[in-house]
Amino acid sequence: MKSIVTASYAVYFNEEAFNALRKHVSSRSYSKIFVLVDENTEKHCLPIFKQEINGEFDFKLLRITSGELHKNIETCMQAWNNLSDSDADRKSLLINLGGGVLTDLGGFVASTFKRGIDFVNIPTTLLAMVDASVGGKTGVDLGTLKNQIGVINQPEMVLVVPKFLKTLDERQLQSGFAEMLKHGLIRSASYWEELKEVSGFEGLDRLIYDSVVIKNEVVLKDPTEQNLRKILNFGHTLGHAIESHFLEDQSKKTLLHGEAIAVGMILEAYLSTRLTGLSQSALNDISKTFLSRYEKVEFSNEDVEIIVSLLKFDKKNSHGNINFVLLKSIGEASIDVKILPDLFTVAFSYYKLL
Repeated sequence: MKSIVTASYAVYFNEEAFNALRKHVSSRSYSKIFVLVDENTEKHCLPIFKQEINGEFDFKLLRITSGELHKNIETCMQAWNNLSDSDADRKSLLINLGGGVLTDLGGFVASTFKRGIDFVNIPTTLLAMVDASVGGKTGVDLGTLKNQIGVINQPEMVLVVPKFLKTLDERQLQSGFAEMLKHGLIRSASYWEELKEVSGFEGLDRLIYDSVVIKNEVVLKDPTEQNLRKILNFGHTLGHAIESHFLEDQSKKTLLHGEAIAVGMILEAYLSTRLTGLSQSALNDISKTFLSRYEKVEFSNEDVEIIVSLLKFDKKNSHGNINFVLLKSIGEASIDVKILPDLFTVAFSYYKLL
């Protein structure tokens, strides 16, 4: 597959990926190279990484604990201290080997250590390949509030190597697939139709490539999220609030990002029928597609109240307004839509009756 060129770096695929990394490292005089892993990627993905680079360069491992619960400043402190204790300087390179939590956090660590060192992202989950691979968003959570602290800063390159997907269980793959479905809903009706026919997770290379292309086209037109890039947040306003609530409430099963966003997309599709002209048939299609792939989530009235109260922390808010991305049709989105609070309860009532 051809590499995808962004505004300041390239996304390399499959066999071209590690060749590009070796060339990059050999062309730079890095003082030290670090590879950031968690316990899962150290066990399952690091052996593949070592085999592919084949001893071409030396590196030191940095370890963090996996999971959204650890995507915080405390983990950054641990990584910064480890870099400092290992005599990392501004000519060091950090390679982030992991899913979206690790690449988001690792990118933030690199962007802020000694005012910025180079970093490379190697996403190892489907979610990270199609979402975190493009755009330069880095950061961590503030408590259970998603991605409240961070910067937009670009890596030196991104390596998308689908062989890492063999290390994932089906639930993790389904979580990533939700973001691919989102790309169809906001940008390409034909891509949405194609994804609906996918029954397994073998041979996804071209579809992953198509998702990266869609996201890159959006980001190139609006790198700092002033207008068009906001469409990538479809399903995420309510989805992030749902994810945060289920993360904080110890009595509930924690939802993966894609599972929460899938609910968010159904809810925001319903709101789209009320406010931006999405047809009832399109809503039925969206609801049926997500419910066929993702287990329905139970919400009490108290859950709904808490989730709605969390919306005030959404990053897209401005001047006290909660700004939503809604759909005009499948493949066409509308940004900065204001919604009266009463409609949130109605949207959850729609979801509960599905």
